[in-house]
Amino acid sequence: MIEKIYFGRTGHKSTRTIFGSVAIGELTQKEADPVLDLLFKYGVNHIDTAASYGNAEDRLKPWLRIHRDKFFVATKTEKRTKKEAWNELMTSLKRMGVDHIDLWQFHGLFNQDEWDTVMGKDGALEAAIEARKKGIISYIGVTGHEYRVPKMHIQSLKRFDFDSVLLPFNYFMMTDEEYRLDFNELLSLCRSRNVAVQTIKSLARSYWEKGDQKGPTWYKPITDIEDIRKSVSWILSHDGLFLNTTGDVKLLPHILEAAANRIPKPDRSTMDEMVTRLNISKIFPFPMD
Repeated sequence: MIEKIYFGRTGHKSTRTIFGSVAIGELTQKEADPVLDLLFKYGVNHIDTAASYGNAEDRLKPWLRIHRDKFFVATKTEKRTKKEAWNELMTSLKRMGVDHIDLWQFHGLFNQDEWDTVMGKDGALEAAIEARKKGIISYIGVTGHEYRVPKMHIQSLKRFDFDSVLLPFNYFMMTDEEYRLDFNELLSLCRSRNVAVQTIKSLARSYWEKGDQKGPTWYKPITDIEDIRKSVSWILSHDGLFLNTTGDVKLLPHILEAAANRIPKPDRSTMDEMVTRLNISKIFPFPMD
């Protein structure tokens, strides 16, 4: 089984691997349903989804109808105003067939103009605070991508006492000195406030070559089982961090197996060899069409 630790200050002991339901967003219900058995096999008790993850919220509905009490449920909104975010939250609840979620997150908040809207008058933050007062949500989080996101999360935490953050984290990204310093500054702040830190892009390898995409993720992932084991074990060797699983459901069993049977933290030479052999490179900024 996968290790469980407290998800920040929430009082919930979450598995350190969180199911990223973007992986089922483009699947039929028949294709998605077996994933639940896999989650139960490894004891995964935390689901992360988003309004923008295709049909993921709809696919979760039959599961949550029966097993709502077994999962900490988080979703996200990309809407920035109070009215739009509130309406999307109501839609998310309906799609999942629930009247309450545990965590609601501002999705991809790393643009300053959008940040100003969310945090300002009639912004999405007001919707979250109201939803929490009404018992519709329990906790509020913020997520982001790109290399500047640790600084943006620090800015967000200075503005509001968020319960969780989510951002990219893997060995290659941490070889970038500026990102490493910013990430560690954010991590220190989160630990001092008992804010949960979720990580994404654990298996990011590089951009796809034009016309060569062979899977559902917009980036080329690491796919070799032993390399997955190294990557997952390296991330989970960092105390207190959570790993959100990747968007390719075919890789999910390997990630969960690696998390359940972690190897000792791979040393720098092992990880450097993998970076060189797989030609791992930056996946940010987002590719332009």
